[in-house]
Amino acid sequence: MSEVFEQDAGALQVADDKLAGIAQLAKRAKMLEREIEELESSLSEKQDNYRKLTEESLPEAFAELGLKSFAMDDGSKIEVKQFYSATISKARQSEAYAWLREHGYDDIIKNTVTVRFGRREDELCARLLGLLATQGFPAEQNEKIEPQTLKAWVKEMLTKGREVPTELFGVYIGNKASIKSI
Repeated sequence: MSEVFEQDAGALQVADDKLAGIAQLAKRAKMLEREIEELESSLSEKQDNYRKLTEESLPEAFAELGLKSFAMDDGSKIEVKQFYSATISKARQSEAYAWLREHGYDDIIKNTVTVRFGRREDELCARLLGLLATQGFPAEQNEKIEPQTLKAWVKEMLTKGREVPTELFGVYIGNKASIKSI
């Protein structure tokens, strides 16, 4: 009887060692996740600091001294040049477009008309494209499969044992551990 106990204890020891290894791997993954978050935060902060230096501090210092460019001891050359940036907020889009139209600048506005067709509506789509063409409207069809839809379809086909050309669809099957902090 003690022999059976010793065998069971040995099996438990092996399982404990493997579980400890898994725990160690999970700890490393959590540590890397934290490091990635810190690096992303640091990168964002550094990008903001760089923007402030190159778009505010240096141009202001150059303006104070009336400089257009400056050569450094290491051979680097700094120049201050004007740049332009523009963005129209969603909230003001209608207003901005109306202004462009009123002032004759509507040639920069692109119009896209989209009609969404569901699954198994290819024939209806083809008929509408034909109708638009006969009416003189240049229509184009863009086909798209959403990434999540493709992933779900591949999973479904493969779990049902159906054949899928894996190279054609760029199929990758792997395992990933998910660690949630408490």
